Amino acid sequence: MIFGIGFSDPFLVGIIALVLLLALTFAGVRVVFSASVVGLIGLVELLGWGPAAGIVGTIPHAKSSTYALSVLPMFIFIGFLAFHAGMTQQLFDAARKWFGWVPGGLAVATVFATAGFAAVSGASTATSAVFSRVAIPEMLKYGYDKKLAAGVVAAGGTLATLIPPSAIIVIYAIIVEESVGKLLLAGFLPGAVSALIYAGIIIVWAMIRPHEAPSVSGYTWKDRIQSLPGVSPIFIVIVIIISAIYGGWATPTEAGALGAAVVFVVALLRGASFKAISGSLMESAKLTVMIFSLIWGVLIFVRFLGFSGLPEAFTAWILELDMPPMVIMICILLAYAVLGMFMDAIGMLLLTLPVVYPAVIALGFDSIWFGIIVVKMAEVCLITPPIGLNCFVVNGVRPDISLGQVFRGIALFFIADVITIAVLLAFPEIVTWLPNLLS
Repeated sequence: MIFGIGFSDPFLVGIIALVLLLALTFAGVRVVFSASVVGLIGLVELLGWGPAAGIVGTIPHAKSSTYALSVLPMFIFIGFLAFHAGMTQQLFDAARKWFGWVPGGLAVATVFATAGFAAVSGASTATSAVFSRVAIPEMLKYGYDKKLAAGVVAAGGTLATLIPPSAIIVIYAIIVEESVGKLLLAGFLPGAVSALIYAGIIIVWAMIRPHEAPSVSGYTWKDRIQSLPGVSPIFIVIVIIISAIYGGWATPTEAGALGAAVVFVVALLRGASFKAISGSLMESAKLTVMIFSLIWGVLIFVRFLGFSGLPEAFTAWILELDMPPMVIMICILLAYAVLGMFMDAIGMLLLTLPVVYPAVIALGFDSIWFGIIVVKMAEVCLITPPIGLNCFVVNGVRPDISLGQVFRGIALFFIADVITIAVLLAFPEIVTWLPNLLS
């Protein structure tokens, strides 16, 4: 009992705690604090001070020592080091030379460049921040509409949540206790499909309104071929990560370490300064600590949910609904779309999966397929108002483009994301093909 209040029904305690958590989150309290505090209060209410303190005290060490989590700092470090080594600019320059001639060529180049950077980064906000500095000035220089230039960078950054190595995919794997390697492989084709749909909708828009997204010509085949050596380290890292996981000769963590070693050597060969390397390490450490802290706080609440019986009750209720499983799945995804307007992607997944995942599996859906679908929904949440974290990042780097303009610029890409989700729902083999090969 806490504050003199006693509830005999654990389910009722779970409902009250969930409502309190949502209220605190919508009020602006960071998820790491609201989840941990509400989880602690709930555990005390159900178990008493002693057992609750014991559970809360062991979670940080127990989860930090999980081997699967060690992949996160490696992937994050690859992204920051690639930026400081100048690979990002070279990647965009190569994409511009190869795709600049198509309608909306610079925007299309930005999509493919962000996809390439996502394959060595895994951090959505970092990708958006980097290309706000690299791609937006070039697009504005050639007369691109500000809204489109900002929107393509904000949306392109979301590809880092799907294309491996992805921090959110790793977190999903840890929560549901699924294979990290299979999930990382599963994100590759959907990420490519998402990038292609982004590019397609840009081309259609540029054909309708060519003055807002002009093409860029003047590059020869010689220019295009000469641009490839500069981006070869990124492709080497991609090949190492995919082949290591698919071939089984290295774990995802080991593959991440090998990729980081390649980027580190390239950075040294290109004359990266001590300041750049130390800055990459510091930024990687900050982002890693932020993610780990969020995991600790939310897992306290998740442990409380287990004692409350709320996940089991939700699963039973879902199974009793007289609706086709796919209709229920669409309703769940719509609920994620609404939650994503008020919560960050990682926090949303950490809080909802312990309740939603058992119901989804009980309905007969594949765990890996659902993981990619829900991560794609997390992508959508990164660009939808009022949170839209990537939009805030673009506005922060480019204050000359108002937040309203950024949000208007992502309208095209929101439509593209809806199309991508519909394709993945209709053709689950796009997600499951590579992981099934691994099996």
